[in-house]
Amino acid sequence: MNQFIEKALHQAGDNSAMKQIKRVAGGSINESYFVETDVQQYFIKHHADAPNRFFELEAKGLELIRETNSIAVPEVFTYSDARQNAFLVMEWVDGVPSADTDWKLGDRIAAMHQTFGEKHGFSDDTFIGTLPQSNGLFASWHEYYRDRRLAAQLRLGIDRGRITGKRRNRMELLIENLGKWVPDDAEPSYLHGDLWGGNWLSGPHGEPYVIDPSFLYGDRHFELAFTEVFGGFSSEFYRAYQERFPLSPDYEAIKPLYQLYYLLVHLNMFGESYGRSVDTILKRYVG
Repeated sequence: MNQFIEKALHQAGDNSAMKQIKRVAGGSINESYFVETDVQQYFIKHHADAPNRFFELEAKGLELIRETNSIAVPEVFTYSDARQNAFLVMEWVDGVPSADTDWKLGDRIAAMHQTFGEKHGFSDDTFIGTLPQSNGLFASWHEYYRDRRLAAQLRLGIDRGRITGKRRNRMELLIENLGKWVPDDAEPSYLHGDLWGGNWLSGPHGEPYVIDPSFLYGDRHFELAFTEVFGGFSSEFYRAYQERFPLSPDYEAIKPLYQLYYLLVHLNMFGESYGRSVDTILKRYVG
């Protein structure tokens, strides 16, 4: 372990003595470590079998979010996607939530969403977890969401035997009629892309940070809908968001359609425990 960490630190330009190395929680995908040297405290992620460009794209997403000057992200010192030795070296972020951390989080996310790209999607194919996401840039949000998100998960679900029978029929009907509900003219906000409760944390002075993005440009309501799937966001978060950037009156009507994508991802990754939630949404829209 020390040899791998020494190599990562050397690439980051830190050749000082290591004072402490500790394995820490960092999700189910990567090995994660707290490392302290004479110079800096680091968070280092390691993946022995990372897909091509896995950490490059994470670093790129963090930098794009940083450029909005809206919400804090960890500084990335270096990364490698070398086969059997992929790693990402970032600053260690540590803090205790303050009384207004949740409010700040909602306000900062809304500010990020007030930064816009020219088109929907992304120039690079990305990942959600380790599941590939095909992207591309689209003038139409409806077309991007239909073709690169829902239709892609439908094909994967068919291949894996997770979407069959009535579920497949309903999915195909929903995709065919998606334009009834999903707008063409949504503004392409900067989106984190994987904003669940485990992908933000409190830093110094209670300042919220976001981590582990799966970046794209798209309808901000898509991002907000996902925050409600697994929880982790308080009422203060939503009040602050609404105060800075009020949601569309149509949000509640479209929210399940946006949650559907993430539930399909979990269905295809983890299995039938997510099937009932998928079926409930499909029945709501296509009967």
